[in-house]
Amino acid sequence: MKKIVILLLLWFPICIKAVSTSATSAILMDQDSKRILYGTNIHEVRSVASISKVMTAILAVESGKMKNKVTIGDEIAGAHGSGIYIKKGEVLTLEDLVYGLMLRSGNDASLAIAHYVGGSIDQFVNQMNQKAVEIGMKDTTFYNPNGLDDDEDGNYSTAYDMALLMSYAMQNKEFAKIVGTNKYKLKTNMNTYIWYNKNKLLSQYKYITGGKTGFTKKARRTLVTSATKGQLNLVAVTLNDGNDFTDHKNLFEYGFANYENYRVLKKGTLSLEENYYKNYKVYIKHDITYPLQTGEKESLNLKYQLVKNKSIKQETQIGTIYLYLGDKEVRLEPIYAIPKEKKLQKKGFFTKIKDWFCHLW
Repeated sequence: MKKIVILLLLWFPICIKAVSTSATSAILMDQDSKRILYGTNIHEVRSVASISKVMTAILAVESGKMKNKVTIGDEIAGAHGSGIYIKKGEVLTLEDLVYGLMLRSGNDASLAIAHYVGGSIDQFVNQMNQKAVEIGMKDTTFYNPNGLDDDEDGNYSTAYDMALLMSYAMQNKEFAKIVGTNKYKLKTNMNTYIWYNKNKLLSQYKYITGGKTGFTKKARRTLVTSATKGQLNLVAVTLNDGNDFTDHKNLFEYGFANYENYRVLKKGTLSLEENYYKNYKVYIKHDITYPLQTGEKESLNLKYQLVKNKSIKQETQIGTIYLYLGDKEVRLEPIYAIPKEKKLQKKGFFTKIKDWFCHLW
């Protein structure tokens, strides 16, 4: 097959401003494009403590069982550390357990969720690791659903991988609602609970949309948060940071002050300078957006690469749009084609009469 390549080139100057944290590892990432706006030791593998529960929560949400009732059993017998203090025989929905997991970091809730969703703790941990591979978390290994460092078998990841995970999870509206909740009330067959979110930034910083705290003696303080201002959606992760809430606020302020999310190309029909697909509707399904600093807008390079296909009968990917910032590829978007709808000819009066008689017979 022949390929068609169209290249648009623009040039630009880059302007970089500084920001710093107290963390051993830290990252500020654009949630949508995955552009790294700030980073230090972002690929250093460390124990990540309870921010592991972001993975536990998103697997529970994606199970489709959130409204199902869960009867607590012996699976919580080994729970220790932070908890929501549920008891054997207590009945909650899976949704209730996820609220307890994310607002109060309930280790007992994590075990109940893992047992119910995965069938066993071990099977659920396998699901966690499979999902990590799917998301692109190349330096992550989960050993449990809560992040505790028991017997050296804690959960190990990087600031970069955890930012990928949070960016993925925040695309789910149900997950985003839970981690953005400050207070949750619940009455079960045994108890009444009122849970307040441990993420203090929910009440201290107006742009925060969610997050998860973590701490073990080995990992020290870990934190993952998300924030939105205007069209810019950001994720911050800090590992081993004694000043994490302040650092996250400063990271977000840096991002919002220095970057703006630009729509480079609007989703929908494309007008391409070639006639091969003149009888087809050629389009992209999503806006192509990218966060840029002042002075970077003129730097964007767009390259279209199309493959000639003569046998398109339904929606078919025919190529890709590549977005470059200078000479670095930063985004890609599939290009699709579908045959244009043929206009139906209007039936004349005598044709309508003929059709009517045929219908009667």
